[in-house]
Amino acid sequence: MNKKILKQKGWNVLMYPHLAEKSMNTIETENKLVFIVKRNARKKDIKEEVEKLFDVRVKKVNVEITREGQKKAYIKLHPDHSAAEIASRLGII
Repeated sequence: MNKKILKQKGWNVLMYPHLAEKSMNTIETENKLVFIVKRNARKKDIKEEVEKLFDVRVKKVNVEITREGQKKAYIKLHPDHSAAEIASRLGII
């Protein structure tokens, strides 16, 4: 998905979905989405933006800084919501 389009749709904290094989597996097995987020984003900001953009409830957010210096967010959705559905809406699966 074009990063410019994402910016126009109100993506302020989230930059783009992470598209590695491990990230794709977490969608199905753990009901998690993985995004690269802005370096100054807080967990609370990430949670609020995901809930607003995708109309879902977020259970938990974990973050890590990659070797490349990017901030990666693992977003666990509430069991009532499907990460696979959101991923298909984004066109990543």
